[in-house]
Amino acid sequence: MTLPHSPGNAGEPQASQAVQVHRLEHRREEEQTEERQHSLHMGSSVQRRTYRSSEEEQQFSSEDYALAAALALTASSELSWEAKLRRQTTTVELEERGQKRVGFGNDLERMEMAFLRTQRLLRQRRDWKALRQRTEEKVREAKELIELCSGRGPWFWIPLRSHAVWEHTTVLLTCTVQGSPPFQVTWYKNDIRIDPRLFPPGKYRITNNYGLLTLEIRRCVVEDSGTYTVLVKNAYGQASSFAKVLIRSYLEKDAGFDSEIFKRSMFGPSVEFTSVLKPIFAQEKEPFSLTCLFSDDVLEAEQRIQWFRDGRLLRSSARRQILYADRQAFMKVSCAYKEDEGLYTVRVSSPFGPQEQSAYVFVRDAAAENPGTPGSPLNVRCLNVHRDCLTLTWAPPSDTRGSIITGYSIELCKGDSEEWVPCHKAPGGTCRCPIQGLTEGQSYRFRVRAISKAGSSLPSKASEAVVMGDHDAIQRKTEIPFDLGSKITISKSDFEDVVTIPSAPTNVHASEIREAYAVLSWEEPRPRGRAPLTYSLEKSIIGSGTWEAISSETPIKSPRFALLDLEKGKSYVFRVRALNQYGMSDPSEPSEPIALKGKPATLPPPAQVQAFRYTQTSVSLTWEPVEGGTELLGYYIYSREAGASEWQTVNNKPILDTKFSVPGLKTGKEYEFCIRSVSEAGVGESSAATQPVRVKQALATPSAPYDFALLSCGKNEMVIGWKPPKRRGGGKILGYFVDQHDSEESDWHPVNHQPIPSRVCKVTNLHEGHFYEFRARAVNWAGIGELSAPSSLFECKEWTMPEPGPPYDVRVSEVKATSVMLQWEPPLYIGAGPVTGYRVSFQEKGSEEWKPVTPDATSGTHLRVSDLQPGKQYIFRIQAMNSAGLGQPSVPTDPVLLEDKPDAREIEVGVDEEGRIYLAFEAPEAPDFSEFQWSKDYKGPPDPQRVEVEDEINKSKVILKEPDLQDLGIYSVVVPDADEDTSASHTLTEEELNKLKKLSHEIRNPVIKLISGWNVEVLEQGEVRLWLEVEKLSPAAELHLIFNEKEIFSSPNRKINFVREKGLVEVIIQQLSEDDKGSYTAQLQDGKAKNQITLALVDDEFDKLLRKADATRRDWKRKQGPYFQEPLKWKVTEDCQVTNTKKETRFQWFFQKKEAPSGQYDPQTGAGLLCIEAFSKEDQGLYRAVVSDDRGEDDTILDLTGLDALLTELGRIGALSATPLKIQGTEEGIRLFSKVKYYHMEYMKTAWFHKDKRLESAFDDALAEHQRLKALAVIEKNRAKVVRGLPDVATIMEDKTLCLTCVISGDPAPEISWLKNDQPVSFLDRYHMEVKGTEVTITIEKVTSEDSGRYGIFVKNKYGSETGQVTISVFKHGEEPKELKKM
Repeated sequence: MTLPHSPGNAGEPQASQAVQVHRLEHRREEEQTEERQHSLHMGSSVQRRTYRSSEEEQQFSSEDYALAAALALTASSELSWEAKLRRQTTTVELEERGQKRVGFGNDLERMEMAFLRTQRLLRQRRDWKALRQRTEEKVREAKELIELCSGRGPWFWIPLRSHAVWEHTTVLLTCTVQGSPPFQVTWYKNDIRIDPRLFPPGKYRITNNYGLLTLEIRRCVVEDSGTYTVLVKNAYGQASSFAKVLIRSYLEKDAGFDSEIFKRSMFGPSVEFTSVLKPIFAQEKEPFSLTCLFSDDVLEAEQRIQWFRDGRLLRSSARRQILYADRQAFMKVSCAYKEDEGLYTVRVSSPFGPQEQSAYVFVRDAAAENPGTPGSPLNVRCLNVHRDCLTLTWAPPSDTRGSIITGYSIELCKGDSEEWVPCHKAPGGTCRCPIQGLTEGQSYRFRVRAISKAGSSLPSKASEAVVMGDHDAIQRKTEIPFDLGSKITISKSDFEDVVTIPSAPTNVHASEIREAYAVLSWEEPRPRGRAPLTYSLEKSIIGSGTWEAISSETPIKSPRFALLDLEKGKSYVFRVRALNQYGMSDPSEPSEPIALKGKPATLPPPAQVQAFRYTQTSVSLTWEPVEGGTELLGYYIYSREAGASEWQTVNNKPILDTKFSVPGLKTGKEYEFCIRSVSEAGVGESSAATQPVRVKQALATPSAPYDFALLSCGKNEMVIGWKPPKRRGGGKILGYFVDQHDSEESDWHPVNHQPIPSRVCKVTNLHEGHFYEFRARAVNWAGIGELSAPSSLFECKEWTMPEPGPPYDVRVSEVKATSVMLQWEPPLYIGAGPVTGYRVSFQEKGSEEWKPVTPDATSGTHLRVSDLQPGKQYIFRIQAMNSAGLGQPSVPTDPVLLEDKPDAREIEVGVDEEGRIYLAFEAPEAPDFSEFQWSKDYKGPPDPQRVEVEDEINKSKVILKEPDLQDLGIYSVVVPDADEDTSASHTLTEEELNKLKKLSHEIRNPVIKLISGWNVEVLEQGEVRLWLEVEKLSPAAELHLIFNEKEIFSSPNRKINFVREKGLVEVIIQQLSEDDKGSYTAQLQDGKAKNQITLALVDDEFDKLLRKADATRRDWKRKQGPYFQEPLKWKVTEDCQVTNTKKETRFQWFFQKKEAPSGQYDPQTGAGLLCIEAFSKEDQGLYRAVVSDDRGEDDTILDLTGLDALLTELGRIGALSATPLKIQGTEEGIRLFSKVKYYHMEYMKTAWFHKDKRLESAFDDALAEHQRLKALAVIEKNRAKVVRGLPDVATIMEDKTLCLTCVISGDPAPEISWLKNDQPVSFLDRYHMEVKGTEVTITIEKVTSEDSGRYGIFVKNKYGSETGQVTISVFKHGEEPKELKKM
């Protein structure tokens, strides 16, 4: 529609006309829109309803509906000039009315609206009428159908169809049948009726669901192929339908796309890992390797096996080798650096997707050259490489070994020379340093050492080699491709005019400002010209107004220069000049003021550091990230055992993530952790230590139970059992939830609503003859675990068999390299009689043959299986037997690998501090709240009246209350909630028990160790000292001294000293008297330790001590004046000596109480002398010497009443005066003589000797020796002897006759007897002995194995006896003698 347009008109008439046109257009659009919506509504209703009215079918088609929908979707997006005009008129109308448009506001408009509303209601009524008519028609048809089918025979609405499937799959035959009244259904296979009760449980499943008939054939085999027929019949007739079922089997290997050849050619074999990568703790400069094993060979191993470190693909290099051989993948590093630390992953592709394993490699610091020096830096990198300078960065070491790092020393190496030269020291101790004065085109490598007060560290790993050059030159060049692969390179200088002197550089600024230096950067002059450029720098201190040139050892070729000589606290401005061969440019614009910064601060530690349990040997850490931006290099982690003071480094390479798993920890120990941030400023402060966390498996829900078994069955009940989950989730299994499923129903039903603590469940209210399957879930502290797979179908049918049911709960424990311990529970169903024994069988993994462990049945419910081959896997099962025979076998155990675990725990036997004998077992890897199950002789828990069980965290102890012989036996313990075998046993013997009881008695009754018992000493003044010494005692030790059953204390006469730190007890009696006679007992006690030491001073011992003490006291008093230093004694010249004399001292001699004036005394020497020229019996008697003065008197007495000693001494002196023997020939013969100077006939006698024999008895001795030898010769000649004939060993076959002959001698004829195993032989039946002269023969007829042994012949007469022995070995027919086997 074209609207009139008159540009000359304006004002009201024009606006009102536009509004009128708009209203007409708006009304027409609404009518069209309503019609389209009604059409769309009816079209969508047609799709939802099952009928349409005749009017609608005539008016609209599917093409009309599609066109209407497209118009409705596009109408709103079209904006013609007419629509724009309508929008303008609407705006004008709103401005006129001052409110929103609510309607047209005239009668015609209202009438049109009413007309449209009436039209809509009429259409709805028409639809309702059509719906009612269609419903009445449906009801009528349904009534006719019911009348028609109420008395009709069955007929197949949908018949059976044939199937062809692979074996071991499930076939479902279905059909739909109608008929009235209800019909009977019968299934046939090859015209034989199918009865599910005659087949294995669950083989066939038949259902009838309102005429939908199904036959389910499970686990098909080739024999299930055939024709299956279903027959249905009722009172009005019958019908049948059949289908063919073909079961296909694989012929050796799969064919087509399922074939192994196709899979290998397309994807390779299905490879699985057979080993687990474990964390590696290597050391710097030492080699390490990672190895993993595969289940199959890997085709194209080099392409399919990939190694990664922290997500980056690794390749073989000079230090790293990646190899594959014999289903093993290796990665070997010949020389480890801390940069090699990280998470290593091996990945291999397979038909089911890539498989991978990961392990963390830690590289510890190498041993320091000097004690206390820090570890070496790492991650040395070269940044901002230019023609003559670069920036070097690195990471600080994690371990400073207690000394603060004060700086870093940088070394460089040119090319591959391996000559390292110190080139710089990093200022300020930061991990960033500019390097200048390098040669363009030269290759460099760098390494760094950390410096502390203790010295310099080992050098870091060398950086990657860099070549100095103008890297900005690439940006000044442009490549233009043309033709096929050709390029033209154009430089910007080619477009510049010839420049003789360069222009000034621009944009002079500080690109980096640090504590000790600033890096000045600028842009090259533009245009720069083609001649090489160098630069000259000038600086000026703010406020000085002067410029100073900055000197450089080498020309500055790069637009970057490090300023190392700036002073702190001053601000500088800089400008740069460019130079070439033609001259120098004008100076650049000055830079902004530049001043050095303060010392950079290290980053704060991370917050919210938390440690969680992860695995048996690792802990998981998480923390909040530190807001450090680009300055953050990572984090260092430190750990220590709870209670320790020194932190240990965990990682030596900073990690960037905010979570980490710390491996290699001790199971059951508690650890603390802290984290430090790492930046170029160094290693920051430590975070707060985490709460101690115990290294254990993290709590998780358990895995699913498995291997369900039917243990007993009644008419309406079953007893089932199952194996526990393989993964218990790090917690104790609290119970199980069990579900049941009737094969004739579709739903599962719970058996219990509360957890069952045991793994045996009795299910009741079942239907006899039905088949049931079961499933279960385990519950621990973390929640309900995984749902198990359904069990096999078990038929609810009462057991009446005479044989017993299966044993259950077969447990394997105490796994060693060659033996295991088996325990099981007896069967719940015993059959016709009691269980008489068990047969234990085993098979190697991969084998199908079951072998009995022992030839005879085992009576108990436990058995130790020995003599197995280490390194192999075995499976065991148990069968019970009774008088009717062997029963059902138990569920086989899981494969058990026989090996000795290096960290296997054993039962500790000892005595605690209280003297109690205990058996303890510690299992750090046991889950929380685990139960330790102890047993005695594998027959159940020990008697609680004899033992006491104490449980601690991860430890259990059995304490013997009153140990005696009843406690001897085998004690075993097992932790049932552990994922791996955690068990041990110990045999307590009588010998061990006696040792423990002795130790227990010593601990219960401790004795203070005695070093030295009572000692008695007489002191110088006559005091008596009684003392003893024990081990060192504590300050609380006590002493009780008992004298004659009464405790005594220190007194003036008795002083008691008790020195505890030396363990000394002493009693000093000032003057010993009869009152001190008796027994002294020292009773010592130090805590529980006691001892009692007694000294008896009675009878002669006391009298001797009393006399000695008195004598000592008198002697001491005597020595206070003049006294005899030596007592009177006799010599050849008689004298004595006196000391402590003076001029007035008087010396007198007395003999028989009479003064002897012949005595002499020398006052100068104090020696007294009484000479007897010729001693005789008249000189016998008492000699006394007396010395006295005003201070006192002393005497000494010599008793010479007995002359034996004196005469002996005189004889000795006389003999010593004899001259040596001389020989003189005379007429009578040879004369021997000696001259004696002193000789007295009365008391001296002479005796001659020859070879230490007196000459008077030499002949008698020789005669006696001759007679003795003669008698021995006669005895040796005539004694009974076995001369010859008997071998050492004799072998003979059974049923043969054995003859042994030997020759004897002796006079008189000896008595003869034979012995067997040291017992006399009775010569009866098969044993005979014959003596012919000196030959003696023994004969044994028809020898048997019982005749084997050691035989001997014993001969005896009055001169002696002798025994000859032989060993007889009897072997059976067909056997080889043992002696030949040895050969």
